[in-house]
Amino acid sequence: MGDIDLRHLRSFLAVAQERSITGAGTVLHLTQQAVSTHVRQLERALGVVLLVRTSRGVLLTAAGEELAAGGAAIVDDVAHLAERVRAAAGSQAGTLRLACCPAATSLFAIDVADALEQAVPGLRVTLTAARHPKDELQLLGEGRADAAFMWLPVGGAGLHHAVVRSDPRAVVLSTRHPLADRPAVSLADLADDPVLRPDVLTSAEAERFWLADPRPDGSPAPRGPIVPLVEDCLLEVGRGRGIWLPPQPLEALLPAGNVRWIPVTDAERFDLAVVWTDRAPQPLITRLIAEVRAVTGHDQRLHAA
Repeated sequence: MGDIDLRHLRSFLAVAQERSITGAGTVLHLTQQAVSTHVRQLERALGVVLLVRTSRGVLLTAAGEELAAGGAAIVDDVAHLAERVRAAAGSQAGTLRLACCPAATSLFAIDVADALEQAVPGLRVTLTAARHPKDELQLLGEGRADAAFMWLPVGGAGLHHAVVRSDPRAVVLSTRHPLADRPAVSLADLADDPVLRPDVLTSAEAERFWLADPRPDGSPAPRGPIVPLVEDCLLEVGRGRGIWLPPQPLEALLPAGNVRWIPVTDAERFDLAVVWTDRAPQPLITRLIAEVRAVTGHDQRLHAA
């Protein structure tokens, strides 16, 4: 026995109502042949005879009478379900406030905002630029943003996240560094280099991750000076005060100066995530995640949390 096709069921119900295949075709704006085909396909799917044709129209079999009695309710239920689905989509209209560091999201944030507003009629998406992750966390905590784009780990309590992009890690070296001409390096190559620490990270866990601490052999990462902002890392690296281990995409967005960006072959990748609190409108967050993943090409089956 096959599945019931709603188009075939609607055609049968019209025949049952009109007691005529021709009359059903008129009501449905279909040809008599199309209605007859739908009824035959429905009979094959169910493995029963639903009606017999006579000179005065059609007569329903016992199976046909049973289907006519219950089929109308099924069609009505489907129609009401469609109305509820459309109503739920319409209820998403409003404003979605997104916090983002331009360095992390400038490659896709505008495209995502435009796509969301097109997909959800009446929705307005606002983008609030944050200087660094601590600012983003404050915007979320104070309820001034519904969601933020942040590299993991974040470390804030009561936060949810879903990964939307995965980025390789680079090391930023002074052009005077002995490894500056290498096409790639490993963490073992950098074992003695102090790592600069911008004072913008949101937790001790996040700092350890950005330091790549511990190293693959279990040894602690050498800690370099704390600097106020991400941009200060480039200045200090250029002066030979240490190295930095950021996500590779930042190379395209931060001025190079007297530094080199080199891939690190064995360092953990950075996961960029949508981060939100319990106060956020969940249907819009779900749609946001899907839109960002579509823009970035991230496989939505991976890294969800």
